Amino acid sequence: MFSRLSDKLQDVFKDLRGHGRISESNVNDALREVRLALLEADVHFKVAKDFVARVKEKALGQEVLRSITPGQQIVKIFHDELTALLGGDASPLSLGPQARILVVGLNGAGKTTTCAKLALHLKQQGRSPVLIACDLQRPAAVEQLAILAEQIGTPIFRPEPGAKDVLRVVRDGMAWARAQGCNVEIYDTAGRQDLDEELIDELRRVRDIVEPHESLLVCDAATGQQAVGVAEKFHGAVGVTGLILTKVDGDARGGAALSLREVTGRPLKFLGTGEKTEAFEVFHPDRLAGRILGMGDVVSLVEQAARNIDMEDAARLEQRLRSAQFDLNDFLDQFKALRKMGPLENLLGLIPGMDKMKGSGVDEKQMRRVEAIILSMTPGERSRPDVLNARRRQRVARGSGTTVTEVNNLLRRFSEMKKLMKSPGKLKKMMTRAGSMGMLGRNQ
Repeated sequence: MFSRLSDKLQDVFKDLRGHGRISESNVNDALREVRLALLEADVHFKVAKDFVARVKEKALGQEVLRSITPGQQIVKIFHDELTALLGGDASPLSLGPQARILVVGLNGAGKTTTCAKLALHLKQQGRSPVLIACDLQRPAAVEQLAILAEQIGTPIFRPEPGAKDVLRVVRDGMAWARAQGCNVEIYDTAGRQDLDEELIDELRRVRDIVEPHESLLVCDAATGQQAVGVAEKFHGAVGVTGLILTKVDGDARGGAALSLREVTGRPLKFLGTGEKTEAFEVFHPDRLAGRILGMGDVVSLVEQAARNIDMEDAARLEQRLRSAQFDLNDFLDQFKALRKMGPLENLLGLIPGMDKMKGSGVDEKQMRRVEAIILSMTPGERSRPDVLNARRRQRVARGSGTTVTEVNNLLRRFSEMKKLMKSPGKLKKMMTRAGSMGMLGRNQ
């Protein structure tokens, strides 16, 4: 998300930082480009206009224009204003010891999947959630939620087949939940292709019965400004307390995220970053502002690593690295751990200065080919790659669907890596070079 906007803003600020002194004319030219970039990202026009006006007012202050690093000062102003536009601070769920969450949204926004993601997130926080299927409109909605509930190990209430009375289903679900000993109830409600009076009436009645602590609206990031209009209507109908923006991995513009808080007054609480139930993160305005400006988000990267990488395995790997025993079995284990953290493109966006590598030489398909090559080796060959003679390399290439050249490139890169393990400076330089060319390498 925000890749186009991020690229354009970074170009604007790179130009500003290139000036030893900055005039009002420089600032006006830069902010004109910023405003156009925001509008191209599908940010609401009034939001873009007001945002640029706030930045301009502060950027034209004498303490900025006369400072030693005016370009850097303006970038900081932009970061602070962007953080404020996105909501300032993270807005956690407001849940008591016993809590009920109502999840609403239009069909196609990812509402049912989001319910499962939210349940998994709460489990990881030490809560005991249950899912209650109340969508009697969309065919297979109940079955979809049931499959997801089984995947994440969460109890689910399923209405009787052919049930039509949603209010009765809600009451039965509440009674069932009380008997489960849970402390969070998540209600997946029906959606429509459009927000009509029938849906509004149904949601109001469901809300009155559930009396939720949180009413969360699921919005599709790809719908841009349309998501803002949908949010306004839902908030007027049921009193939304927070927003969840889904499919952000498939939206290069990001206008919805920048507009929703400003227009609706409701905080963004979570982002859906992929199809898997683990692809779900708490929305932190300051961190997202950093990503947009190419500053990365190291805190989120560390949190993802902590969730997906076993600390004992990491300690074992460190010991093997120090003793030069690191082999392709270890490499494969770390490769799988990295893949568990999400798409490589997303991870690069979290590393300061690495966002420019996204889309240029970093190929998920190529990464899968690396994994296929290693998996086509025997455990003994992974432990001692030096035994891979020409015949064995041909066998590995056939088994992995690659070429002998690709196998040779991988082994050469791995050999170089092992030699440099005890030289952090040289290793850093090599990793930068390897990242720009891919682990398999390119002909030079």
